[in-house]
Amino acid sequence: MAEKNRTMPQQSGMGAIPTAKGVTFRVWAPHAEKVYVIGSFNDWNETSIPMTSEQNGYWTIDVPGAKAGDEYRYLIHTPADWNLPPLSRIDPYVRKVTNATGNGIIYEPQVFDWGDNAFQMATGNELVIYEMHVGTFHVKEEGEPGTFDSAIEKFKYLKKLGINAIEVMPISEFSGDFSWGYNPAHPFAVESIYGGPDAFKRFVKAAHEQGIAVIVDVVYNHFGPGDLNLWQFDGWSENGKGGIYFYNDFRSLTPWGETRPDYGRGEVRQYLRDNALMWLDEYHVDGLRWDMIIYIKSVDGNTDNPANDIPEGWSLMQWINVEIQQLFPGKISIGESMRNNPWVTKDVGAGGAGFNAQWDAEFVHPIRQAVIVRDDASRDVGGVGKAIDHRYDSDAFKRVIYTESHDEIANGRARVPEEIWPGKVDSWFSRKRSTLGAAIVLTSPGIPMLFQGQELLEDRWFQDKDPIGWSRTEGENGILRMYRDLIALRRNFSGVTRGLCGQNIQTYHVDNEAKVIAFHRWDKQGPKDSVVVVVNMTNQNRDGYVIGFPRAGLWKTRFNSDSYNYGTNFANHPTPDVETRAEENHGLPFSGEIGIGQYTVVIFSQDE
Repeated sequence: MAEKNRTMPQQSGMGAIPTAKGVTFRVWAPHAEKVYVIGSFNDWNETSIPMTSEQNGYWTIDVPGAKAGDEYRYLIHTPADWNLPPLSRIDPYVRKVTNATGNGIIYEPQVFDWGDNAFQMATGNELVIYEMHVGTFHVKEEGEPGTFDSAIEKFKYLKKLGINAIEVMPISEFSGDFSWGYNPAHPFAVESIYGGPDAFKRFVKAAHEQGIAVIVDVVYNHFGPGDLNLWQFDGWSENGKGGIYFYNDFRSLTPWGETRPDYGRGEVRQYLRDNALMWLDEYHVDGLRWDMIIYIKSVDGNTDNPANDIPEGWSLMQWINVEIQQLFPGKISIGESMRNNPWVTKDVGAGGAGFNAQWDAEFVHPIRQAVIVRDDASRDVGGVGKAIDHRYDSDAFKRVIYTESHDEIANGRARVPEEIWPGKVDSWFSRKRSTLGAAIVLTSPGIPMLFQGQELLEDRWFQDKDPIGWSRTEGENGILRMYRDLIALRRNFSGVTRGLCGQNIQTYHVDNEAKVIAFHRWDKQGPKDSVVVVVNMTNQNRDGYVIGFPRAGLWKTRFNSDSYNYGTNFANHPTPDVETRAEENHGLPFSGEIGIGQYTVVIFSQDE
């Protein structure tokens, strides 16, 4: 089948657009001979509402009798010589569906009451992100996924924890009721089993009321592959592939199926751009996290193989990121590359993709390995030091750092405490070494991120049918308290650790024999700003251990992860305040003796 000429229309909107007189429908189907709207407003009559061709591949009609809440579909007639029956399709721009294989529902996006919409997300240097999977975060009915409304019930808990940003795993309508979300069937529709679009708006509004930003995970490297309504949407395709929304050659192939969108086609670029901006405009979210952009940049994710590059994929990301910056200043755009590519976060004007931050593979892998490996002698503290220091474009907050994410705790990998001692996540070793990693995350320069339940020492690995065990919040939970205390220090709640929000770091002591690291964090330096963090990565206490300090005077112990407060079987090894002496050490002008327990992090700062 030969493809028809394609030109971009001057349309005022796409999909089902409620108006004062009814609903305007507009759909792109360039190979259709005729298109009809069918729905509950005309008893699903297949011929009573023919759409008008705009002579550019788009079809439109005003339907006075239609209204929000009505169900509908398009019926697409292909050329007679194609020998295809009429194609019943859900609107690609549909905002609400009965389910992934059901009907579209006309939805009015502008009627929700947002109330006082004065929320402003914290700047990157003060963000603490909590990655959430709505279906398993707070499950109230056994055997059923969680919902936006059930998640809202835990927002006060998240605020008390110190979280100020939630990153929700993908919430576009997907196949079935259980999924990670990385199989979007209807990119513009909010997942019905979670509650649909109004429930998600309640979720965002409630988060903002608690001072928590919302970042949405979006999937543009592929669609589907299950229940994929866009597949051969108007009947046209080449090589048995996906048709107008997809590449129809070798570029279609992804690790998830042959469903890569055609980034070079104007209408598809517009579709993806409209989807990205929809989340920011209609749902008031505070940012986007793009899934695996290496498969937007190249066919096989191999950045060293220029023959497989997709230049139009890179330019698409640039275009959308510029649009976000211009139309929604202050919002954040995060890219997942995992290839340590500094161009991901360089400005578009310099040739970069224009993301504000990217997930940092140079951090997560060495930190996880260092805390998981069984033998102390095998801990690579030099690698840990490099991970702490790593940054993009000299900006510490262009990276998101973590030890647990949905990718790192599934697909053959597990939660960090589980990796340390399988089946014994409540063991002393699992508690001590997993929180050692968490403390490094929350004291290193970057945007720290936790995965849901990490603060509760969740066991095993991530599954879309394994909900968080909230019973872990009951009784003595020193680990939860430790996370709260670390986040409070990270966000400078007490006003004495401003340096943990600062750009600057000097990792001045890396002792690979003793397995001890010390680093200095600061914003402008001085009392209540400069912070010294010391990490002991061995099963031995260190007493009388001399390290450098940047200033004279008394350095107070603000945090000791070995405290009884965090575990009744922790040693509470003494870590007294340090009075420095004027003796240079490790390149710093002053020094002092510290005590630090096994697998412990201590934090010092000054009052004056």
